[in-house]
Amino acid sequence: MREIRWTGKALSDLERLYAFLAPKNEQAAKRVLKTLISAPNILVTNPRIGEQLFQFAPREVRRLLISDYEMRYELRDSDIFVLRIWHTREQR
Repeated sequence: MREIRWTGKALSDLERLYAFLAPKNEQAAKRVLKTLISAPNILVTNPRIGEQLFQFAPREVRRLLISDYEMRYELRDSDIFVLRIWHTREQR
């Protein structure tokens, strides 16, 4: 069974997003974080649901849109690595 693994950068992204949202609306910030943290669970049974980003070949990097957020992840062996997360309005 595939396992979800979070990279340090993805965890830093969660912290950054929470720090940005919390001063404006802490309850909304908590809801967003909860949604983003649980979103990769669908990848355990449907790992290729996200759009493949061919510019990272030969690595299999994909993106999953979660509301207004983009999550990039990589399929490697039997694990799923969450690489980065950001709001789609951010300059990336």
